[in-house]
Parts: sequence; structure tokens; C-alpha cells
Amino acid sequence: MALLLYLGLTAALARGCLHCHRNFSDKFSFYRHHVNLKSWWVGDIPVSGSLLTDWSEDTMKELHLAIPAEITREKLDQVANAVYEKMDQLYQGKMYFPGYFPNELRAIFREQVHLIQNAIIESRIDCQRHCGIFQYQTISCSNCTDSHVICFGYNCESSVQWETAVQGLLHYINNWHKQDNGMSLVSPSFTCLEPPHLANLTLENASECLMQH
Repeated sequence: MALLLYLGLTAALARGCLHCHRNFSDKFSFYRHHVNLKSWWVGDIPVSGSLLTDWSEDTMKELHLAIPAEITREKLDQVANAVYEKMDQLYQGKMYFPGYFPNELRAIFREQVHLIQNAIIESRIDCQRHCGIFQYQTISCSNCTDSHVICFGYNCESSVQWETAVQGLLHYINNWHKQDNGMSLVSPSFTCLEPPHLANLTLENASECLMQH
């Protein structure tokens, strides 16, 4: 398990992760403008159009993440290409029987949500492969701005590396508090992680100490 330390983020209107991809506007503009050619039943057209129009907003509603929706550009490309491939295949067909087209759109939407969830969580889990403070660049799904995640990884191979990692964590926290004295998420005093206690410090003890603050 990795401890994640996040910088303060400003909330913005939900836009959806896929909306941040460079080809999203062109792709979904095409999908919306050609939706009336995909079903024999006129009732499918407004339903499908609504699904496409609300795609981004509905994505943010369905993510249900306990962590900020921030995705790396590489993983965003992977998700976007997978979605576009599915959508392009769907649009290559001729007119579908009533109900088929909107149901397929819903299936692609649900798969997209799962792909985004997995991509975001996998990046956090990758933090475990590092020792100490680690940072990686991301895109904020809420407003499509560049952002980054700072995390603390426990994958240290020696007591020396572990002590260095903890010292780096304390240094980061102290700098964080100097930059924002109003920040109350983390206590400036970590006596349980100070040098006298580092010699016998275990992962469990460190986790308990951090959770208490």
C-alpha cells in the first residue's frame, strides 16, 4: 500500500477524462452528426444523441474514485484509442435494428469508464515500485490542465534507503507547510518518524504514524 500525498487542487466543472484527449472534439462531433443514420427507429436518434452529448459529464459521475481523477498522457492515449476503435467499428455498420445502437453506445461508455478507472488506479499502484517521494505528470480530468501526483513508495531495499526515504518525506512535508500555513491535512510534527525512532521503524509503524497525523 502506498501513501499518496496530493497537492491542493482547485475544483472545476466536470469535463471527463476522454474530453481532454486531443482528438475528442473531432471524433465526437462526427459521431453526433452521423447518429441519425444508424438506426431504423427514429426513437433511437434522440437517445443516442443525448448519450454522446453527455458523454464527458456522465463519465465523471460514473468514475466513483476516492482519489483525484488524474491520468497520465500515455494512459489517456491508450483509453482514447480503444474507445475510438470501438466507436469507429460501430459507425462502419449500416442502419441497425431498433434499440441496438444506443445499447452498443452504453456498452462502449461503460467499458471506457472501467478503462479510465483502471488507468488512474494503476498509476497509483505503480508508486509501490519506488522508494520514497516520487512524482509523475498527469492531466486533471476535471479541467484538462497539466497536473502531477506526488506519492510515497515503500519499495526500499535496505534500511539506509528506507531512512533516506523517510527523511525525504519529512523534508517534503515541512516545505509543504512553509508554502501553505493554512494546510491542515498533515501535521507538521511527526515525532514518530524523527531520527531517534528510525532505526527500528517498520512499514507497519510508519503507516500507523502517518495515519495518526
